[in-house]
Parts: sequence; structure tokens; C-alpha cells
Amino acid sequence: MDNNEIWVYVEITGSKIEPTSLQLITKAKQIADGRKVVAVVPETSKTQAETIIKEYGPDRIESLVDDQFDEATDEELADALFQVTDQNRPNSLLFPATILGRSIAPRLQAKLQTGLTGDSLDIYYENDLLVQVKPTYGDNVMCDIVCPDKRPQMVTVRPNTFRAKKVNNSQTEIVQAEFTFHKNKNSKIIATDPIINSSSKLDDAKVVIALGRGAYSEKNIKLAQKLAAKLGGMVGVSRPLTDEAEFSHDDQIGIGGASLSADLLINLGISGAVQYTVGIKNAKKIVSVNIDKDAPIFDDSDFAYVGDVTDFLNALMNQVK
Repeated sequence: MDNNEIWVYVEITGSKIEPTSLQLITKAKQIADGRKVVAVVPETSKTQAETIIKEYGPDRIESLVDDQFDEATDEELADALFQVTDQNRPNSLLFPATILGRSIAPRLQAKLQTGLTGDSLDIYYENDLLVQVKPTYGDNVMCDIVCPDKRPQMVTVRPNTFRAKKVNNSQTEIVQAEFTFHKNKNSKIIATDPIINSSSKLDDAKVVIALGRGAYSEKNIKLAQKLAAKLGGMVGVSRPLTDEAEFSHDDQIGIGGASLSADLLINLGISGAVQYTVGIKNAKKIVSVNIDKDAPIFDDSDFAYVGDVTDFLNALMNQVK
């Protein structure tokens, strides 16, 4: 049975809801155009995530409750989701492009025999088709992908691509989904050891000082680091600087790196290629410095300074106490 609903997989680690799932609920509501938005939540009896999820206004929550989800493998999660999804066949199924989401989504796609687009940066509807926008050709071109014949239309979306927004007086229906937890006999989780890398910290940083090729010098790096420390922020870079000894892929902003939601972003010597700007569109205030008055980065900025990066940093450091 096919239906016209948009389903969003809500990822829970321990007792924490992955923020991207809430962002996707908000986006799904924005593009729904009469379709119901359903949050699909595999959880334990202790999680009780419905109270938080309801604040973002899905029409329904499909709760898959089993205490074995606490240590479930990706295969076990995919199997549980398949049982519920196959019964209903929603129009679309959205996943966060997290490590877990990128693992579960293709497993579920194979079971459902449908299409899946990975790491999308935008989604919207054209009639019944979910258009999934993602970079291709070495991240130099944005392309639109559709799945015309199979349902559900599946997509993973990068963290911080959209903003989560709470709603007032949500009238969310909560349903206990029917499924059977099938234990995977071929693998089991022995232990978990979470890894926190620089890019995930950049995603959550409130202040980011971003360096580009036009600001690359030992002096500017040190000034940027000092400024970030004073402001309680972090230093990130555009892709070209990840090739330099001082930085790595974990420091990258944009396609292939972090998507920012910072309160303040200061761009230094960054031209503003699309590969970079897709990662900064959710920053709340953007200040950009470049010697080129026609630099594209200024089109995405709230404040612009045309001039030397070192002079700007020195002047700003004198003002920050």
C-alpha cells in the first residue's frame, strides 16, 4: 500500500535525539503541501522521545519500542524500519546523513527495492516527485535527482542543512508501530567508544573564524587562533587550506566538511565558491574580509570589509577585550 506521507527517521543515541532529525521534520513540514509528516522513532522504553519530537510538529509519531534497540546493530535497525515502512510505503523517507543514517538508509533501500540519494543539500517537491539536490562532478556542479517509479523516495540530508523550528499547540498523534525485533545472528555490538572530531565541533560552534587561501600565512593563522580563543570560537578553513600542514579535512567548511549554524562567522580571504557557501547558509551573522571588492563571498555576507586581512585582524583584536 502506497501513501502520500513524508516519513522522517529520528535517530537516537543513548537518550539524545540527533538534531538533524528535528531539522528534517521542520523541512518536511515546509514542503509537505498537504502531505502528512511522520516521525519514525526506534527507541527503548526508557527513551520517551515523543515529548521533544512533538514540539516540532509532526502529524504523527510512529514509535518502535524495544529495549534491544539500546545495543542494536545497523542491520537490526534496518530490519525493524523495513517492517514498518513496507506496510505503509510512504511517498518519501528522509534520513540524517550521519554515520548511522548513512549506514541504515542503504540497507533499508535494498530491502525496499527503491532509490536513494546520499548527502543532499536541498529537497523540494515537483508534483509527486521529491527533487533531491546534491553536488556532483567533483563537487563543482549541483544536480537534481528524482526517483520517478519507486516508493518511498529516499534521501539522506547533511546536518545543519536546515534549521529546526518548534511549533505551538502541536496536535501530534502517537502510534505504537507493530514490528518484531529480529536478532542478527551474524554480528553483535561488543563495545562502543564515541569519537568526537573537529568537524562535528565546527558544526556546533557558536563563533567560527574561517581562513581561505587569500589569508594563508603563519601570522594570520596565529591571529585567527587568538581571536577565536578570545571569542570562545573555533578556526575553520576552506578546502584549499586542508592541503596545508597546519590543517586537515576535519577543519574544512562546506561540501565534504562542516555545515555551520554559528551565531557569528568571520570569513578571511575566502572568495566564496559554491563548494564553500553551501556550508555557511545557516550561519546567523556573516562578516567577510577580502581585498577583492567583487568577491562572490560578499553576496552571502551581512557585513563586508574590503581590505587586508592582517590589518583587519589586528584592528579587531584591539577591540576585543
